[in-house]
Amino acid sequence: MDRPRKPTLDTVASAVGVSRATVSNAYNRPDQLSAALRERILETAAAMGYGGPDPVARSLATRHSAAVGFMLGQPLSAAFSDPAVSIVLDGLASTVDGHDHCLVLMPGGAEGGPRPETVARAAADVVVAYSLPDNAPALDAVRARGLPMVVIDQPVLPDTARVEVDDVGGARMAASHLRALGHTRFGVLTFSLHPDGRTGLVPADRLSDSTFRVTRDRLAGYLDVVGPDVPVWECFGSRRELGRAGARALLSSTPRPTALLCASDELAFGALQAVRDLGLSVPRDVSVVGFDDVPAAEHADPPLTTVRQPLTEKGRRAGELALRLLDGGRPGEPTRLAVSLVERDSTARPM
Repeated sequence: MDRPRKPTLDTVASAVGVSRATVSNAYNRPDQLSAALRERILETAAAMGYGGPDPVARSLATRHSAAVGFMLGQPLSAAFSDPAVSIVLDGLASTVDGHDHCLVLMPGGAEGGPRPETVARAAADVVVAYSLPDNAPALDAVRARGLPMVVIDQPVLPDTARVEVDDVGGARMAASHLRALGHTRFGVLTFSLHPDGRTGLVPADRLSDSTFRVTRDRLAGYLDVVGPDVPVWECFGSRRELGRAGARALLSSTPRPTALLCASDELAFGALQAVRDLGLSVPRDVSVVGFDDVPAAEHADPPLTTVRQPLTEKGRRAGELALRLLDGGRPGEPTRLAVSLVERDSTARPM
C-alpha cells in the first residue's frame, strides 16, 4: 500500500487556487497579502498537514540560513556553569531571536575554540566569537568561509566588529580600592594564561605570555597598581574549585597576603571558601575582590566587592552588530563599554 504523499507548497497552492509564490508569501512575507487571504491559506495548509516551507530547502536555494553562529572557547557544560557567559549569551539570544534568526552554538575544546571542521560545516551566515585565544584555529575556518564576524572581548582582529569592556581600567579600580584601604600584601588569581592546562604560580617573566587578551589586560591593570612582584596564581579556567585551590596556595605563603585580586567572580567565590578553609575570615583577615558582578556576587557570604561589567548589554550589542553585518553593514569601530567598582562587605582595612 502506497504511503500518502506529504503535502507541498504546490499542493496547498492548488487547493486554495493561488500561485506557489502566494503561499510562500503567507509564511515568509505576510505583509504582501491581505489578512483574509493569508488566514485562508494557513487554514487550508493546516487541514492538509502542511507545516510550512522546509528551512533546509530554503537555505539551499537562497544560500542563507538566517542563523548566527556562536563560537565558545569552552565546552558547553563549562560555559553554562559560568554565569557571566550565560548572561552574555542571553543578551545575544534575545536580540537575535527578536529578528527571526536562530543561534547555532559551537562549543570549544582542547584547541581553545570549536574544531575548524565544526565551523566549516555550520549552517550560519555570521559568526560571533566569544573570548577565544588569539591563535584559535576556528578563526582561520571563519576566514576561509568568508563569513562576517563579531568578537566579544577577544581576540583583537583587524576589520572585525568587536564588543569589549575596559578590562585594564576595571582592574586598576579594584587594585586602587584595596590600596586606598591600606593593603600592601597582595595575591592575584588569574585564569587561562596558557591553553595547555597549566596551573600554579606564574614566573614574573611569563606574566605577559597569555594568548587571551582579557587575561593580559586584567592582570596588567592589577600589576600597574600593586607592582610586578606580587604572587600570581594561574587557574586553568574560571571555576570556583580552581579559585579555591589557588587561593589556599597563595594564603599559605609567608608573608600571607591580606588582599586577593581575582580575575572573575567565580574565582573570587572560590577564594571566599578558601579563606574559611584556613580558619580565617573575610574581610577581617583577608579582603577579596572579584570581576564581573554576576547576580550571586550580591548574595555571597560576605557580599562580594567586584568590578561590574554590563554583561547583558555586551551580548545585546554583539547581537545588534551581527544583524548589521547580515544586512551588509560594515564592522565599524570597536564598541567599548564602561565598568564600575561595586563596594560590598568583602573588603576592609587590614587589621
